Amino acid sequence: MVEKSKIREITIVDEGGAFDVVVRRFTGEKELDFEGLTLLRRLLSNEKARLIHVVKKKKPGSIYALAKILGRDFKSVSEDIKLLEKFGFIDMISEKSGNRERLRPVVVVDSMHIHLKL
Repeated sequence: MVEKSKIREITIVDEGGAFDVVVRRFTGEKELDFEGLTLLRRLLSNEKARLIHVVKKKKPGSIYALAKILGRDFKSVSEDIKLLEKFGFIDMISEKSGNRERLRPVVVVDSMHIHLKL
């Protein structure tokens, strides 16, 4: 069975001399509003791209393991994961190991389309 492609749509619109940014998590879903370009810049940083790449290729078993692979502290990686999860780039999968539960990051996007409307 062929899995449906998961696409994020980002639209940047000129609103009276300032850019407004809107994100669709999946085609047909309700739009999420950004507050200007600031959050978009944070979302599309090189560090986030590196994080997504590592999650996709190395498949770490937890945020802690991801932080070790990236050579970054746990707190900053956790904050980046929360932002990427909020906008639907990453899902956190709950896994039980004995009495412990851990969250494993998984990339759920395979394409992003950015539109600029002037």
